[in-house]
Amino acid sequence: MDAVSIINKKKAGQELTSSEIKYFFNGYLNGEIPDYQMSSLLMAICLKDMTDMEIFHLTDTFIDSGTKLDLSKIDGIKVEKHSTGGIGDKTTLVVAPVLASCGLKVAKMSGRGLGVTGGTIDKLESIPGFKTNLTLDEFIDKTNRVGFSICESSDELTPLDKKVYALRDVTGTVDSIPLIASSVMSKKIASGADKIFIDIKLGKGAFIKSHDEALRFKDIVERIGYRYKKEVRAEISDMDTPLGNSVGNSLEVLEAINVLQGKEGNNLTKLCSKIIVDILMMAKNISEEEAIKEAGEAMSSGKAYQKFLEFVKEQDGDIEQLKVSDKTIEIKSPKGGVITAIDALKIGTIANQLGAGRTKLEDEIDPTVGVYLNKLVGDEVKEGDVICTLYIGAKEEYDDPLEAFTIE
Repeated sequence: MDAVSIINKKKAGQELTSSEIKYFFNGYLNGEIPDYQMSSLLMAICLKDMTDMEIFHLTDTFIDSGTKLDLSKIDGIKVEKHSTGGIGDKTTLVVAPVLASCGLKVAKMSGRGLGVTGGTIDKLESIPGFKTNLTLDEFIDKTNRVGFSICESSDELTPLDKKVYALRDVTGTVDSIPLIASSVMSKKIASGADKIFIDIKLGKGAFIKSHDEALRFKDIVERIGYRYKKEVRAEISDMDTPLGNSVGNSLEVLEAINVLQGKEGNNLTKLCSKIIVDILMMAKNISEEEAIKEAGEAMSSGKAYQKFLEFVKEQDGDIEQLKVSDKTIEIKSPKGGVITAIDALKIGTIANQLGAGRTKLEDEIDPTVGVYLNKLVGDEVKEGDVICTLYIGAKEEYDDPLEAFTIE
């Protein structure tokens, strides 16, 4: 068995065995397979695809490369919610406190943003003092006490996936359904939750661009869950348009707070409500009507918002010190009409250009900058109306925001 023969086999569209996958990928983790050979195999996978069994074997290999979390010390049903990445996606900051208010436990390890999609950890670290680097004992203790905890992913979980993803990011091999599915599910299985919900983003601002790809991804992740005796539910949501009104770290935390306080009624609110209801139905084995009632009570009573404040305080954050940039630029509509589209990718790109994101993991981000959408799809506007507001920091070069809006 050698690396070149395995690359050639996949380049010819043939199925790799479990032994070949383990040999190649573990060899890469151990430094025996160089970057250029792994890049070749990853590109061959992107071009020739993988069978279901290959995907299962790759997921197994990722999981076995590190430790698995034992969450048995957390009382109750442990649930995990994961999104495949989107522009303005702050759903975790809403979903987790509501679920915790309903008696479930959410022990979530999250990552940092790379490219136009922001990371949950970056959003939380926009709160001054907030601690995301927790020991396992702290993570378990805080989840038991608050009902949920969110921290940085452990280096001991799926280290092979982390190394492979870093290479995929710089070799144009990110948008492969088999590679995305193996990456996502290896982390979720290793993280130890009982029930797993996957929010599959589809559209211009997502990795997955076609509905057929999204359906295939849904089928694969649910069957990986079945293979590991984990209940997995996956649903598809739109990412042609940014999620909510805000894109940028502090701005998104503030918007999540508004949703928890019942002050928003946009596409973010609707998606959060759907995810919460789906997870409650799955985790508690209750009807949709019962789940809607339970979630509604958690929100309307203020319990969910108080749970969020408790979570922030527990992890040393000071929500009162959360800041956005005081330098803003208003972008006005050049004509009257109705907004029929807002390009998620273009808005995400502008937010990154302002400093809200990173192109390399070591890049510094400015949590106070971003884009606020004053008008959303379906809104009527007049000439001169403010359609979005830019929150500016040190970086002042960016694309024309008007290019993101279609007004008819």
